[in-house]
Amino acid sequence: MGRGRAKAKQTKVARDLKYRTHETDLSALARELHGGEKDDVESDAPDEWADYEPRRD
Repeated sequence: MGRGRAKAKQTKVARDLKYRTHETDLSALARELHGGEKDDVESDAPDEWADYEPRRD
């Protein structure tokens, strides 16, 4: 008997997702897909291999 309220909520959420307008930042998407600016924390970390020089025999 308690399914009616849950189903109504699911229907409301589904309808909201279907008809809601989304503001898409296409420039941010393009940067992400093309490897533009890196906003990662990794870019601030020092490169652990920066001082590495291969041995010359």
